[in-house]
Amino acid sequence: MASALSAPAASAVAAAAAARRKVFGGGRNDGRAGCRVGIARKNTGHIAMALTVHASRFEGVSMAPPDPILGVSEAFKADTSDLKLNLGVGAYRTEELQPAVLNVVKKAEKLMLEKGENKEYLPIEGFAAFNKATADLLLGADNPVIKQGRVATLQSLSGTGSLRLAAAFIQRYFPDAKVLISSPTWGNHKNIFNDARVPWSEYRYYDPKTVGLDFEGMIADIQAAPEGSFVLLHGCAHNPTGIDPTPQQWEKLADLIEEKKHMPFFDVAYQGFASGSLDEDASSVRLFVKRGLEVFVAQSYSKNLGLYAERIGAINVICTAPEVADRVKSQLKRLARPMYSNPPIHGAKIVANVVGDPTMFGEWKEEMEQMAGRIKNVRQKLYDSLTAKDQSGKDWSFILSQIGMFSFTGLNRTQSDNMTDKWHIYMTKDGRISLAGLNLAKCEYLADAIIDSFHNVN
Repeated sequence: MASALSAPAASAVAAAAAARRKVFGGGRNDGRAGCRVGIARKNTGHIAMALTVHASRFEGVSMAPPDPILGVSEAFKADTSDLKLNLGVGAYRTEELQPAVLNVVKKAEKLMLEKGENKEYLPIEGFAAFNKATADLLLGADNPVIKQGRVATLQSLSGTGSLRLAAAFIQRYFPDAKVLISSPTWGNHKNIFNDARVPWSEYRYYDPKTVGLDFEGMIADIQAAPEGSFVLLHGCAHNPTGIDPTPQQWEKLADLIEEKKHMPFFDVAYQGFASGSLDEDASSVRLFVKRGLEVFVAQSYSKNLGLYAERIGAINVICTAPEVADRVKSQLKRLARPMYSNPPIHGAKIVANVVGDPTMFGEWKEEMEQMAGRIKNVRQKLYDSLTAKDQSGKDWSFILSQIGMFSFTGLNRTQSDNMTDKWHIYMTKDGRISLAGLNLAKCEYLADAIIDSFHNVN
């Protein structure tokens, strides 16, 4: 028969239970995985209580720092000022600074709904109609490399997933190669290659003195790189600077990369969104392909179709022969299978429907031109406001020479902090602002903030 505890002992047990609840909260069953109350009877008849807390197996896991780009939006949301402006994330906004779904996307989705299509798994390589459409869009449907079957295309998880898949391919089949990345570059490029354990180094790109392209430095660094390196290039609308090589400079880069037996690796995130022309924005890639070079190209439809949340993109590898493309594609599929198995279908069908239908394709091009045109108007208005308000004589013309959704202001980290702390303007700490998040009404306010930060903050 179980014996009852004496009054002092019962009181001690109750106190221990209360202590456990105080530490862990909740009811009688909470905290059992992390706490044990021990009761030891001594010769004196008193009860000794021991509270043991077991250490978590995750004690060695530190708190990760906020993402330098996505963290900007979190800080923006927490700001209660009516003046606040989010110029951090590269996502298109209307003149009312609201997210927008393109009309042609709505039409494509309505068509999909009417067809009542199923949600079966896609093959590892993705939706066949999408893969054809995306390669045609990138290279031109009449390009000989497509007709000859020399392009290996896999649908992947937007630009990031496409880059990551290619990085895994490089790590497996070119383990001694290095990737050359522009300085500066998109904030996620280095993370992608670090996680894939692919070594990288930087080549000069931005010249802070001219707020322009350091082409001589770029050429020198690519020239000095070990033969057979991968050179990561932004196909158009360089992120974060908005500074692109001229057509003549692209020719010289192609000469050098061919001479050094480097592998060009294009990140094409803004085709059609930079200039408003799909063909013009793909001209750099097509130049290298026309030379007969083997080329990697990562694509994204986040910007040009506004499919940010659909995670739709592709990795393309242009090869010397069809049988090489088949082998490369088979190994890309082999890498994709344990990563994410197969890609999602919704965004792929949107792209395939839009590109495959002449009417919708024409409507898409018109909407792209409108988006690109709005950003160009904002860029012009910001330049006009800066030149009208700044009496120092500073040349702000670099604002107009940049292209795409971003402008690299030349502001340093401390000056960028002033933009946020004093003016409630949220941006990345490298001085990049997203003009896609700006409207005409806010240009003068932004100009005041830039002038103050540039001249009054060291």
